[in-house]
Amino acid sequence: MTDINPLARFRLDDRVVLITGASSGLGTRFALAASAAGAKVVVAARRIARLESLVTRLADGIAVEVDLVAPDATGMLIESAIEHYGRVDVLINNAGVSTAVPALEFSMDDFRREIEIDLVVPYSLARLVAAHAIEAGRPASIVNIGSVLGSVGGGKLRVPGYAAAKGGLHNLTRELASEWARKGVRVNAIAPGWFPTEMAAEMFDGGRATAYITDNTPMGRTGEIGELDGAMLFLASDASSFVTGQIIHVDGGWTAT
Repeated sequence: MTDINPLARFRLDDRVVLITGASSGLGTRFALAASAAGAKVVVAARRIARLESLVTRLADGIAVEVDLVAPDATGMLIESAIEHYGRVDVLINNAGVSTAVPALEFSMDDFRREIEIDLVVPYSLARLVAAHAIEAGRPASIVNIGSVLGSVGGGKLRVPGYAAAKGGLHNLTRELASEWARKGVRVNAIAPGWFPTEMAAEMFDGGRATAYITDNTPMGRTGEIGELDGAMLFLASDASSFVTGQIIHVDGGWTAT
């Protein structure tokens, strides 16, 4: 009988994985998980000290200090990864910001800033990675980190910029997937529910915000940081080789009700 090893398809051995927003929260965890699965990891963010500390925990990785909204920053980041490793096989578009302010109080400048960081930057990076992979004739996987608030409204949370950007990112995922499917570039997204990260710290103060989350999540709790590992490894690896244009919600049932 032929031996079957289904877990082998989840490995990232010798793949080059670029992760933005890697200095904290989900980005840091994605880097550690990718490294554990055999990847060479490029971690990018503004806080270089944190990145350098993270690199010491990776089997093979480099840190790139970058402000992704600066002129030519996305091009510089991709060039740095290619200069060091020769290619980018997986892009995890994780960097993002969110501001909880009612729409009537949220200025146009602040709205544009969130759209720039949460939607325009991922688009720029995806284009650069896809162009390089297609020119080289190699497959690539792009994993956008969306949000449940890209699929449903925030309601009492009041996050107009974030919700607009993540909604755009979800449909951008579908659009790019359909454009690049026959060129070997897959594009998918993870839509996390509520996870304890630095950006969402105010939601986990044990008060009304925390109660709102747990009361409205069918599983009755928030996510635990490692519970996104499976979705990330699935979409980044050959385990999802026939999957593109999909938004995978990891949200304890938030969007099911």
